[in-house]
Amino acid sequence: MITGVKLVVQVKLAPDAVQAPALESTLHAANEAACWVSAVSFDRFGLKGSVRELRKLCYGELKARGFGAQAAQHVIKRVADAYTTLRANIKAGNLGPEDSTRRHKAESKPIMFRPDAAHTYDDRCLSWNYDAKTVSIWTLQGRIKNVRFVCSAGTLKQLTGQRQGESDLIQRDGKLFLVATIDIAEPEAFEPKGFIGVDRGITNLATTSDGDNHSGRRLGRYRRWQASKKAELQAKQTHSAKQLLKKRARREARHATHINHKISKTVVAVAQRTERGIALEELRGIRERVTVPRDQRARQSSWPFHQLGAFIAYKAKRAGVPFIEVDPAYTSQRCPRCGHTERANRRTRDHFHCRRCGLAGPADHVAGANIAKRGATAWVFVNMPDPLPA
Repeated sequence: MITGVKLVVQVKLAPDAVQAPALESTLHAANEAACWVSAVSFDRFGLKGSVRELRKLCYGELKARGFGAQAAQHVIKRVADAYTTLRANIKAGNLGPEDSTRRHKAESKPIMFRPDAAHTYDDRCLSWNYDAKTVSIWTLQGRIKNVRFVCSAGTLKQLTGQRQGESDLIQRDGKLFLVATIDIAEPEAFEPKGFIGVDRGITNLATTSDGDNHSGRRLGRYRRWQASKKAELQAKQTHSAKQLLKKRARREARHATHINHKISKTVVAVAQRTERGIALEELRGIRERVTVPRDQRARQSSWPFHQLGAFIAYKAKRAGVPFIEVDPAYTSQRCPRCGHTERANRRTRDHFHCRRCGLAGPADHVAGANIAKRGATAWVFVNMPDPLPA
């Protein structure tokens, strides 16, 4: 059975001197209108406004502001979806307990939208010409045709054959982008001949059961350099310094994303070539469970461990590689040969030495081997056929 994997691709718009102001003013007006709809929703319904109720209250005003029927609908739906997401986060406890400051702050005021936040366009408001690399897009000043966009040959091929549904117009660092959804066919996963275990960490970003180590040493130096530059800018307390801080934060996030993409691509390629699955330790709640030295707390809190796991998961699905997450408990303290589990097996961060059988080696490599074993066991149970009826 072939299913689909939904991904997003981004193209940069290259509007001329007339097109650019029209697009920017439309985006800012859409977000200003979304803030107004949000305030109306919060005043009337608290956090429980629905699309139907908001349409009755706000549709006429949005039309009077110059928004077309579809654009007005998208503004209303964005606001309703934002409150739905907020309610789901509160229910899941993502904003803390009922008496927490963070949750009280979220519940006490309406949701606001940044002037450059994404505005949604459907195929009635936005059409693509892939051959000419242009789009025709609705604005408050009327429909603008022949707006050029720039992207790689691979992205253009994906857009031409696999784009689905709506696209978002966003502005970042004064530049305009379109973010489109593509639907990629996902092949059925093959039956694995074994599993590669991947242990994620701070010093070593990822270590596999094969012994492949993706070290974070160079990245650590880069991030320490970035931290020193941030400290210098924070001390200035000027408007330009704050703008540069935001720019540096985005640059560091892009760098981390690039590193995670490289690691995940390598891991999935090895698994596909050797016809093995990938096992990853489940890290939900790692920041609450794990105690780290003071000098590593900022690194643990800021490095996107979840992003690396998400990249490995979706790349594995695209390649038809079996993927499973396993319990991470004691993977760094358990001997993969005799099974003896004891904290003293790992006296230092880097070295493992079993006190029962004497097995010794790099601690992260040992953890990856344990994760691989658990992945193979879990895969058998997950894919066990249903019992025959009596």
